[in-house]
Amino acid sequence: MTNTIHDELEKLQAVELDAGTVFSGSPSGRIIRGYASPCTYTPTPDPGYIFHETSRDIAVWLMNISDPLYVFGPTGSGKTSAIKQLASRLNYPVFEVTGHSRLEFPDLVGHLSVRNGSMAFEYGPLALAMRFGGIFLLNEIDLLEPATATGLNGILDGEALCIAENGGELIIPHPMFRFAATANTNGGSDETGLYQGTLRQNLAFLDRFWLCEMGYPAREAEEKLLGGCCPKLPESIRQKMVEYANEVRRLFMGEAGVGIANSIEVTFSTRTLLRWADLTVRFQPLSRQGVQPVTYALDRALGFRATRETRAMLHELAQRVFPQSMGE
Repeated sequence: MTNTIHDELEKLQAVELDAGTVFSGSPSGRIIRGYASPCTYTPTPDPGYIFHETSRDIAVWLMNISDPLYVFGPTGSGKTSAIKQLASRLNYPVFEVTGHSRLEFPDLVGHLSVRNGSMAFEYGPLALAMRFGGIFLLNEIDLLEPATATGLNGILDGEALCIAENGGELIIPHPMFRFAATANTNGGSDETGLYQGTLRQNLAFLDRFWLCEMGYPAREAEEKLLGGCCPKLPESIRQKMVEYANEVRRLFMGEAGVGIANSIEVTFSTRTLLRWADLTVRFQPLSRQGVQPVTYALDRALGFRATRETRAMLHELAQRVFPQSMGE
């Protein structure tokens, strides 16, 4: 199986593409490199995906060999999906890992294992990306122990990877290799108290990254997404759903002016918003029984993840934004 994957990756053919044609359908004259065809590790493109305005920064980063990229922002803002959907348009393989406090450097590089009765080295995601030319995507990088993260400094500086466990094999970074990371914080610790488990990272480690902040998608973009996935919902309801989601996000961030003093422990990702809209359509027949589909679906999309107190807040907010039942 491993040899088959390696054979597939070795056949990747780098090509030059017009960035405008790839991402918007209109030629721009700006060249970006990708691959002629996808492979097993290439993310599946989402035809309905609407690129976040921050995607411009990520596309520029992809155009040339540059510093590693660190994308940070609130949970559910689409950091990982933006990178993967850009990669899918370029047929770029993505080797993805989610960081945690017990993750160690060998987990990224690889390990020895028994294959066909003998010991063989199994390459990890970082080694594969460096060797064959892919994007190494390290999500939740601010959950890593700083000592583990510091072990990546040489790689971040563009140095070769020496694998002592594989006879001292030296992997020179492929010209198409890119290192990207995502996190909820900028690596300087979480001052809001919203993201438990995040750790303050070494300043020298953070200095190696090109930072990019990503907020939630623009209101118009999410309204367009809802219109595409749930055209049966009236436009007024879709607009109110986006309004409601943004109010919940402001509550989550502890921002003032929402009308409820407390911050809450759950928030709306775009994915949750789409799920809410879909469930509202499915539960529409409940309106004939005196049940409001919007609120009923809200609990199943988000509310049941929250504490009782937060759930009561969500319902109170829903009553203000949706004063009438959808069935009326």
